[in-house]
Amino acid sequence: MNAFVSFSRRLARLTARLTDFLAGKWKNGFYLYLAALFTALIVYDAFFLHLAAEMKQTTFDMMVRYRVIVPRPDKDIVIVDINEASLAAMAKDYGRWPWPRQVLGEFLEHVERQKPKAVVFDILFSDPDVYNPDSDAYFDAAVAATDNTFFPMLRLDPADDALSQIKPAMIPGVTPLEGAGKDATVAVVVPPFKSVLEGGRLGLHNIYPDPDGIARQYLAYLDDYGWKIPSLPLRIAAELGYAQPEARRFLLNWRGKPFSYHTVSFSDVYADLTSKHGKRPPDEFTGKIVIIGSTAPSLFDVKPTPISRMHPGVEILATALDNLKHGDYLRFPEARFGYLLLTLAIVWATAWGFYRGSGQDKFDRLFGASQFILIAVSYASINLTTTYINLTGPVTVGLAYFTLARMYAFATRQALEKSMVRTSRDQPGELHAALMLVRLGEQGRPLGAGAREKIRKALGKMGRAANSAELLKGRQHGLWGLLEDTLAISWVCREDDADCRAQVAADVAVISQAVGPLLQKYGANADNENICFVHQTRMAGGETAPAEWRALFAETLLRRDESKSSKGDTE
Repeated sequence: MNAFVSFSRRLARLTARLTDFLAGKWKNGFYLYLAALFTALIVYDAFFLHLAAEMKQTTFDMMVRYRVIVPRPDKDIVIVDINEASLAAMAKDYGRWPWPRQVLGEFLEHVERQKPKAVVFDILFSDPDVYNPDSDAYFDAAVAATDNTFFPMLRLDPADDALSQIKPAMIPGVTPLEGAGKDATVAVVVPPFKSVLEGGRLGLHNIYPDPDGIARQYLAYLDDYGWKIPSLPLRIAAELGYAQPEARRFLLNWRGKPFSYHTVSFSDVYADLTSKHGKRPPDEFTGKIVIIGSTAPSLFDVKPTPISRMHPGVEILATALDNLKHGDYLRFPEARFGYLLLTLAIVWATAWGFYRGSGQDKFDRLFGASQFILIAVSYASINLTTTYINLTGPVTVGLAYFTLARMYAFATRQALEKSMVRTSRDQPGELHAALMLVRLGEQGRPLGAGAREKIRKALGKMGRAANSAELLKGRQHGLWGLLEDTLAISWVCREDDADCRAQVAADVAVISQAVGPLLQKYGANADNENICFVHQTRMAGGETAPAEWRALFAETLLRRDESKSSKGDTE
């Protein structure tokens, strides 16, 4: 225990020496040096690391998950779900997944009778069914009879492009951009049906997550070798006349948790459509966009999203299509230069506030309010608009600077304060000291903290000689409460420095004349003649200075009370 206490004391002394050294070497200039360092890091990050820009991801997840205004899913988008119940129900007659494609062909034929706006297969048909060629032929014929069916294709790893024999120009719906390579090949899986290729209603259904593995954006199109390969939602949007985004990706405007869209079970619908006496509404899919996909976990079509770690891929597709239909996908302007300027403005404004020594409480409240406003702007943008304003980076960097600056301010507070006690301790020999006590308001009617601080600063700046103006804060009770709301202004100079002593006397006179009007300006009662009292004396400097100042303070209080008593007797 003794060893721990001894270590703590040594650590405290070492810390005090270090803070004194830093305060003596850098003083308030530390805040500007720190801001310069932050500026270099901010600029480097803006052009090379992009760490601040990537902070939007975590914040976006939280904001979109807990936003107040959530857009509703489109009622005209219906998911026909090949769920676990459908897999179990259909297994009796058609075996395990994948079922013979005739099943899907029959389903398509019955749905088409209701005249849906579009039928979208979120099922990748990669190879012909060599064991059931007639089944494939049935499905091909069913598709050929439609003009509103859409199918996915899968973009494989570009590293395999050299092994592919498929050129972009061979894929329906792919259009050339500037500098399109005619001989380039792409590794892509397309459906093996003539009707699908001739119909040309194809699009990629790849979902590319962000580097952290979370799917937040959806692909609009790929630019491969100068060819524009559309995604499945973009291809559907083009066919149905919806506006198309110019960007290659768009940030999804989520409609809520998984299973927010109207969903029906494939096996239930199939059984009803193929029965003689159907019980489901005959116009259930009329005018609807019908998406056939799977939410069954056993088929592994799930992705982590900001909303859920197990978000079905078919719901992500539905969300992307819903966004394009209504044009309310989230825009996220890069505005890298604008964010850079905002970040620098926050850092340097904070640095200037620390450098000028603004009132701590007021400055802390102002800084906190500004950061809250910036976060509120981001949150409001994702609730009220379709533009996500990412202010996470500037706010985070600003908080980091503020934290370091506040730590330095706390550690060097005593060393940086103008203190006549410290000054006299550093000057051995005979000194001349003056102490003025100023009463700020009447007992029980103290001034506000802001007014007291303004008065302290105003009086501390008056005169030409160096002084220290300190507030005796009124948190005491009982006897010590008598000192509540008292301002102590002190001066010290060498006893043999006649010019300095004369200047101190002149400053005392100036401040004594200014006290009354200044207090009246801030609403304090300044009619009392004893509102301020000054006492001057000799004292010894050096190590005994703190004790000398304590004695001076006590003697000043005593003489002030004696002066008040004598004036009361005279009256």
